Amino acid sequence: MAANELVEIYDALAAAYGPRGWWPGDSPTEVAIGAVLTQNTAWTNVERAISALKAADCLDFARIAALEEEALGAIIRSAGTYRVKARRLKALAAWVLARGGTIEAALAGETGAVRVALLEVAGIGEETADAILLYAGGHAVFVVDAYTRRVLRRHGLLAGGESYAAVQARFERALPRDVRMFNEYHALLVEVGKRHCRAAARCAGCPLGHLPHDETA
Repeated sequence: MAANELVEIYDALAAAYGPRGWWPGDSPTEVAIGAVLTQNTAWTNVERAISALKAADCLDFARIAALEEEALGAIIRSAGTYRVKARRLKALAAWVLARGGTIEAALAGETGAVRVALLEVAGIGEETADAILLYAGGHAVFVVDAYTRRVLRRHGLLAGGESYAAVQARFERALPRDVRMFNEYHALLVEVGKRHCRAAARCAGCPLGHLPHDETA
């Protein structure tokens, strides 16, 4: 995956869509909670769950830790699989409280070490951990999601089946290690994925349409 190809994709998407202002959230705490809630659900469902947490005055890790799991699940019910996500939020809250009490304190430190610690939290996988690290903690890690894989596979930059770490490493080796660029690039790939590079491709009008691609890949 040559750096110039990745930069060409980035430039085309940035020209078409402009700054995305990701991750949506009013604070690092809200961003981190949203990263857990968005697992396997649409963002509109997450927004409703976050609004419910705000209304209950529970958009706070100390308050989440103090809530009974059932009560937390009832608040975030709109996010789907709410019992699972309540357990995961409580696990993340316990981790934050053990590392200084705020998400900012918990995410402070050398990126690799913080990432290893975060991945030990029950229910926090690589994509969720990296979203928290990048968007809530300002760490220069590239977030790999299904949109990333699909866009790059259809443009011949992935064969398919590569591990999360392998895809991430290709980005991080090829691009400047820059928080803002990683932030924008991930958001731009999500945008083109939603608009055009869906499960059934909609290539008409795609800002990457001038690049070689296979919409059936």
